[in-house]
Amino acid sequence: MVGSRVTGAATEHVEAPLRLVAVTHGAPSSANREAVIRLVDGVASARPDLDVSISFVDASRSDVAAALGPDDGTGAVIVPLVLSAGFHVRTGLSLGLDRRGSASGSGAGWATGTRLAAELGPDDRIVEVLAERLGRLRLADTDAVVLAAAGSNDPRAVRECFETARRLGHHLGRSVTVGFIAAAIPRLPDAIEMIREVHPGVRVIVGSYLLAPGTFYDTAASAGADAVAAPLLLPDEAAPYQLVELVLDRYADVGAARLERA
Repeated sequence: MVGSRVTGAATEHVEAPLRLVAVTHGAPSSANREAVIRLVDGVASARPDLDVSISFVDASRSDVAAALGPDDGTGAVIVPLVLSAGFHVRTGLSLGLDRRGSASGSGAGWATGTRLAAELGPDDRIVEVLAERLGRLRLADTDAVVLAAAGSNDPRAVRECFETARRLGHHLGRSVTVGFIAAAIPRLPDAIEMIREVHPGVRVIVGSYLLAPGTFYDTAASAGADAVAAPLLLPDEAAPYQLVELVLDRYADVGAARLERA
């Protein structure tokens, strides 16, 4: 969508900003939904010039393109609210956008279609929030830290979780073990048990590499650790500014690529 403005004797064409559609998958609980909406509200408040919306979709469904709504020709950027790009991004959303006749980051459809931004992680800003959540538990020097991640069948997503653990360990100045809740190994209970066997008597603290409360967080909370940090988003708190900034950066990355291709 192109507008125009007059500067002196010349008329300059100004391209309207692409819409930002934040997408999360599954059937969220009320706490999960409220926590995620707080992030999207933060994004909308930070950029009042943008048309910002959210869509809760099941990216494994064949009608994901329909769930995203009609493409009205003004252009949009889908920002997946996921920490690692497993099936839901690399397969579900990408195929949904292909069926829509748009491009997921490159190729045809860049003129007016919908674009797919990158996943949120790994990113040092996420690490900052993880560290803050762990700090609320009064983390001691002798505590062992396990990063609880959802898990994925996609090896790239698994590697991204290990990279986040490496960054968190660097930030905290200690080693961080990874434990997966599903689909990858080591499983979280096994990681906790291994630490107890190697370091008997230490307090095992779990950092939640999870976006919001829900089934995965409930599973992590019952995995046997001494304490479990809160997820990155909470239903009764404003979204951390780092995550708001991160969503806007993922959006801006697509817009920058759009200008390069113009």
